[in-house]
Amino acid sequence: MKVICPHCQTEFELTDSGYQDLLSQVKTKEFNKELEEKLASYRQQEEAKKKLDEADARAKFAQEKNALEKQIQELNVKLQGADAAQQLALNAQQAAATQDLNKKNQEINELKLSLQKAQSEAQAAVDKATATLTNQVNELQNQLTLAAKDKQLELTNQKNAFETTLKMKEDEIDRLKDFRLRESTKMVGENLEQYCHDEFDKLRAVAFPSAYFEKDNDARTGSKGDFIFRDYDDEGNEYISIMFEMKNEMDATATKHKNADFFKELDKDRTEKQCEYAVLVSMLEQDSNLYNQGIVDVSHLYQRMYVIRPQFFIPLISLLRNAAKNSIGLHKQLVAMKNQNLELETFEDNLRNFKEGFSKNFEQAKKKYDSAIEQIDKSIAALTKVKEALMGSERNLSIANNKIEDVTIRKLTKGAPSIATKFKEIQEGKKQNNQ
Repeated sequence: MKVICPHCQTEFELTDSGYQDLLSQVKTKEFNKELEEKLASYRQQEEAKKKLDEADARAKFAQEKNALEKQIQELNVKLQGADAAQQLALNAQQAAATQDLNKKNQEINELKLSLQKAQSEAQAAVDKATATLTNQVNELQNQLTLAAKDKQLELTNQKNAFETTLKMKEDEIDRLKDFRLRESTKMVGENLEQYCHDEFDKLRAVAFPSAYFEKDNDARTGSKGDFIFRDYDDEGNEYISIMFEMKNEMDATATKHKNADFFKELDKDRTEKQCEYAVLVSMLEQDSNLYNQGIVDVSHLYQRMYVIRPQFFIPLISLLRNAAKNSIGLHKQLVAMKNQNLELETFEDNLRNFKEGFSKNFEQAKKKYDSAIEQIDKSIAALTKVKEALMGSERNLSIANNKIEDVTIRKLTKGAPSIATKFKEIQEGKKQNNQ
């Protein structure tokens, strides 16, 4: 049991046996003296033990304090080193990011300047090409307008000349028709081929100086016509050819032929001798109003075939030759106009190819520009992420620094009351020493 001394207020343990001894000795002086001595001894022992415990506690506290102070110093050194290294890394990363960002901005500005320059040059080229094209088109249109006016005037003159010539020929035909009707048809029909040959020779030197008009003696294909007429231009190019067949029938002939009986053979001869026209000079069907009216066109039966009476022999040659001559000029003019149109088409094709090529190059340049802008945007996004990461790292360092600054003895000794008591005693001891 615990007993408290009424004098010194010291608490000590008293066993049952000790208590019985005390009871047995309480009435004696020796008991009191012995008790006093024991109590004094006990007090000394307790005091010595207390001092020893206090010394051990102080030594242990000093040791733990030194260890804690050393750890705090090491943590401060580490934190300062980490803070400096982190700050240096942050500064280096920020400098590198700033340099990369400036470089990317410079590249963007250079790309923008290049694109503006390319667009300006392309626009200038397009404007120049458009102006040149417009001038050339206007010039060609003016040339075509003048050529069309000249051609119209020439055609008008040719038409007037042709109408005048046709009127003269019609007058001549009427005159010959009247003359031949009065002439003996039998006399003309007795030698029709000779008659036509003589009629041509009368005008050969004057009207047909470069023409060929001879008997067809080539029977290699099995048949032949009577006469072949060919004429040539100044360059020696054939521009008209006619296969002639002469048919006459005397009044006493028992079997009367028709003109249509000879069309097929005449067309065959024309084709085999490569003639353009086929003409049947006929005295057959003398009572036919169709054939007696003048030149009869039977092209609906056989291509480019005519039937005439002998008096229309020279007029028909003149008409066909003049028409062919006119066609020569028209053909040359048509070729020239085709060449002009071909040049215009070639120019338009070249312009179209230029536009297509320019559009293609512009689209490729635009794609590359868009790709560059996209890459720049990606780089900016990546740099932004790096910047955000650096800023996050800076925030974490700031938080760590704040935590270091917030480290106190009270917080470190939280949950360790004995260490807190020792720190308090140390502080109180320092205060007493200072006093």
